[in-house]
Amino acid sequence: MIERYSLPEMRALWSEQRKLEIWLEIETLACEAMAGLGHIPKADAEAIRARGAFDLDEVLEIEKRTNHDVIAFLENVASKIGPEARWVHQGLTSSDLLDTTLAVQMNESCVRLLADLHALRAAIARRAEEHKFTPMIGRSHGIHAEPITFGLKLALMYDEFGRAIERLEQTRERVRVGKVSGAVGTHAHLDPRVEAFVMERLHLKPAPISTQIVQRDRHAEFMTTLALVASSIDRWATEFRHLQRTEVLEVEEYFSPGQKGSSAMPHKRNPITGERLSGLARVIRNNAGAALEDVALWHERDISHSSVERIILPDSCTLLDYMLVTLATLVDRLLVYPENMRRNLELTGGLYASQGALLRLTEKGLERKTAYEAVQRAAMRTWKEKIPLARTLAEEPEVAAQLSPADVADACALGHHFKHVEAKFRAVGLEP
Repeated sequence: MIERYSLPEMRALWSEQRKLEIWLEIETLACEAMAGLGHIPKADAEAIRARGAFDLDEVLEIEKRTNHDVIAFLENVASKIGPEARWVHQGLTSSDLLDTTLAVQMNESCVRLLADLHALRAAIARRAEEHKFTPMIGRSHGIHAEPITFGLKLALMYDEFGRAIERLEQTRERVRVGKVSGAVGTHAHLDPRVEAFVMERLHLKPAPISTQIVQRDRHAEFMTTLALVASSIDRWATEFRHLQRTEVLEVEEYFSPGQKGSSAMPHKRNPITGERLSGLARVIRNNAGAALEDVALWHERDISHSSVERIILPDSCTLLDYMLVTLATLVDRLLVYPENMRRNLELTGGLYASQGALLRLTEKGLERKTAYEAVQRAAMRTWKEKIPLARTLAEEPEVAAQLSPADVADACALGHHFKHVEAKFRAVGLEP
């Protein structure tokens, strides 16, 4: 079973306490950088490092009066440090704290989400290998098409979440950017070397150029990347939900002892986990839309984005963390019913072999339109009369004139559909 190990960590990362801890570290690092350049006394920077602290409850109380979170924070920190606090926030603006802190939080969120994705892929890989050659019917438009294996379906899932890892790694580099450049980003009152020092210590990169803020296309990309990952979760949750339908029942979510499915119907075993994941994906997708609205701001900055980000960034990171861990658990404990897969595979009397028969006829020299219509006639008899396709093909004159009984049997053989399974597994990085 996959443990839900990371959810409390993600919540803590986006907590008010953690946010102010990062603010204090930015201010302290800036003072240390200024001391290193000889702009402020080194002893004062050392005192700021030694005595720098805040009390969250006190900060919130001060904010009731100031109606400004950063000023409330600075007042509280100054009360802990003493006279040396005059150097704190020297040449900085509020967004130097806010945006650099967001960069730290997004960067660390990426680390946690990437760990979740790797754990999910490990669960998928195990189940894919387990069912590499478990035959089932493939479906298009919800209708039986040709055979696949359940392992191939999971290999596709494995590949999709590999792309999620690639996207998140790339996005992480574009959001791992902060600023300590002052009121409109010109470094008018703060040496650019201070910014470089602070960013290096925080494992960030300085924005090459900024206004009062880091530009919000970065944050919108982050949110759309999360939305893409959430949509992939939704895609597979929906897949498993369809496969759990009573008349299909090829897989089923684990149903624990004592679990109940319905307040009214004691027999119910519902795909509630998949439904929950699909619902939460809608929240993250809509949050991404809000992030796109935040890109257009007035001039060097307005704060219309700020209230939005205080909701969508913590919520989306926490939700996606939960969703990835939950999907990994779902996959890890998924009940798979090969016997039902085989039953459904044979439900149409071998109609899945229609293309194989068509190709055999064209290989024999029959014009494609003629071959198609001959196989379709046989297939329609199978649909209506519930006669196996191998028999209706053999009884179709234009087919019988071209294909021997052995040819028909070969066209209907299941093995043709599985001859490249190993190669597909290797192609997506699932080695034997």
